[in-house]
Amino acid sequence: MVINREHLRVCLDARLIGGMPGGVEQVIIGLASGLSTLTDGLEEYLFLTYAGADEWIRPYLRGPCRILTGPAAPRQPMWKQWVGSTLPAVRDAWHRLGLLRRWRCVSLRRSDGTIEKNNIHIMHFTKQSAFFTDVPSIYHPHDLQHLHLPQLFSQEARIAREVRYRRFCEQARMVAVTSTWVKRDLIRHYGLPESKVQVVPWASVLSAYPSPSPEDLAAARQKFCLRDPFIFYCAQTWAHKNHIGLLEALATLGERCGVTVRLVCCGRLTDFFPKIERRTRELGLSDQVQFLGFVSPLELQCLYKLCRCLCNPTKFGAASFPLWEAFEAGVPVACSNVTSLPEQAGDAALIFDPNRPDQIAEAIRRLWTDEKLRRTLVERGKRRVSRFTWDRTARMFRAHYRRLANRPLTEEDRSLLASPPLL
Repeated sequence: MVINREHLRVCLDARLIGGMPGGVEQVIIGLASGLSTLTDGLEEYLFLTYAGADEWIRPYLRGPCRILTGPAAPRQPMWKQWVGSTLPAVRDAWHRLGLLRRWRCVSLRRSDGTIEKNNIHIMHFTKQSAFFTDVPSIYHPHDLQHLHLPQLFSQEARIAREVRYRRFCEQARMVAVTSTWVKRDLIRHYGLPESKVQVVPWASVLSAYPSPSPEDLAAARQKFCLRDPFIFYCAQTWAHKNHIGLLEALATLGERCGVTVRLVCCGRLTDFFPKIERRTRELGLSDQVQFLGFVSPLELQCLYKLCRCLCNPTKFGAASFPLWEAFEAGVPVACSNVTSLPEQAGDAALIFDPNRPDQIAEAIRRLWTDEKLRRTLVERGKRRVSRFTWDRTARMFRAHYRRLANRPLTEEDRSLLASPPLL
């Protein structure tokens, strides 16, 4: 392969199995769609994927972006698959006894040589897992949830996160975060230099997804049995996403106000989902709630078009993709008051305490019954989200790539690097 030595070659870590990682997949799709439009520079953007697992990202790559195929995805040892999937009680008992801890070590891999052989100048680790390399890198720890909600992690998971995050933050030339809140959190807990941590906000990825036709909307209604109006929540079923708090809010609405609200949730079903299912039955909401699991980008677009409003009751998050998506789709929003979400929402959403089901219920009641409020929030959301685009995010990262590689900066680069964070 002939290499153009004049070009700045940036590699972005896209080693994912499509449909599994949730928000990180959206981050990479957004970066791909934004960087693909930057044809006015001497940069090449190579997206490092697992062999045979790049179909999820290919539709978004064009222009200066292309695939760099790495080795196949690592497979979990058979004994771990067996213990994890068929003997959860045994697994949990072993964790409590500390027996697995002797066998388990934190995996800190070195580069397999793929990026070095391809003359990469900047390595952009888009997710928390990374590898050691002498190539200058950008690293995304995303958030320090394990320090704020330690009860949701095993001791092994907390140790693994601490080791990985600290070591890869130390290796990186730049640590990228989505908000000033996360930047302050990283500096406070990890003692990172302020200049090393740079805020580059995300945006909605809906514009990169296919736009649904009337036929698509009809097909989604039929497939998911969406006959009645519904409130929407898009999130994997992790404990901190607080589906249970949302369910309790719906039960409160029915008991205190006589208001029946249908809830539709999408996102991969995790190991915590059985507890959500059990609480759904206990509250008598089985006929009122739907969990669709992972949906396609087109189906996600349809769900935003068909819902009446969105509620995001998460207890933690660096930023919320559903907020941006709902704002862009013209959907009114209620969301929790944690981390950077109030700053992200501004005046475009109703805010509540996610630990108070009665507050969640009141926010839902107002959105569900007040059409004028919904119109007001939709208008505010449109204005709010218009400032956050993947084009701007891509240009900001391009400026940082050039800065880290000691390449000449344009006037636009210098302006972006000097501008105060939007979030």
